[in-house]
Amino acid sequence: MKKTVYYGVVGLLLSIHVRAQVGIGTEAPNSNLDVNGKTTLRKELRVGGTSLQTGNAGLNGQVLVSQGEGLPATWKTVNVTFMEEGQYKLINSYLSSDQNGIITLSNGITGDAIYKNSVGENISDASKGNWQKITGLENNFTVRNGKNRLTYQFQTGVEMKASTTTTSQNISFTCGVFRNGNLVAVRPDKISTNNNSDKNGIQDYIFTLNYTEQDVPVGVQKVEVACRKINTSNSANQFAIGRNISDTNNVSNAFSLESAFKIDVIEYVTYKVN
Repeated sequence: MKKTVYYGVVGLLLSIHVRAQVGIGTEAPNSNLDVNGKTTLRKELRVGGTSLQTGNAGLNGQVLVSQGEGLPATWKTVNVTFMEEGQYKLINSYLSSDQNGIITLSNGITGDAIYKNSVGENISDASKGNWQKITGLENNFTVRNGKNRLTYQFQTGVEMKASTTTTSQNISFTCGVFRNGNLVAVRPDKISTNNNSDKNGIQDYIFTLNYTEQDVPVGVQKVEVACRKINTSNSANQFAIGRNISDTNNVSNAFSLESAFKIDVIEYVTYKVN
């Protein structure tokens, strides 16, 4: 038994001396230490050491990161919460704002008188409404995981000026989110003014729309926001979405009524098994 052991040791030393490479599970090592098989590490892993200095074992929670060929790996602290399989992880957020808004639905436009919309309707279908885009809110991105959630958060200021400041006036409108030209979220609303003579009949209002869409198909996505006027108590009422009606009034401005749109892309966490 001893003879066999010593023979193996001598053979190993001879291999190191001649080839300067050690192979475990292989007779043709491709590096100084080539392991072909499972490896069990019972204590710490140290990297970056020299013949005079012990390598660095890293700190608790750090991960080993490659620095490229010919350079030693290094321990790094990753400030990202570990996600368990089966959870959803925020992949990206897209933010946009717009102060140009929509002014083409003001006085002289009575509204399209369409009170109901359904998911999937196309933005260019005039029979479903006279949709006007808020152009600065368009976002384009790619979905890479078919198990996902897209969360939309839209907020905008709305302003109207009554044709007669001493009587109650109102405008009904709706805004929606469109993905690749098709409606995915919509909410109707109304703005009203009643004897608002102290502000020359001007009334401001904040509109919000929040919606989560699930399992959007993989691929390029184009997301837009559009609004339309449904009806008005008087066609002479002035109306604007995402901006003020006029820069000459001292009640509001485009900044205070600007539109803001946020899209969160959230994907399902899975880990591949080799």
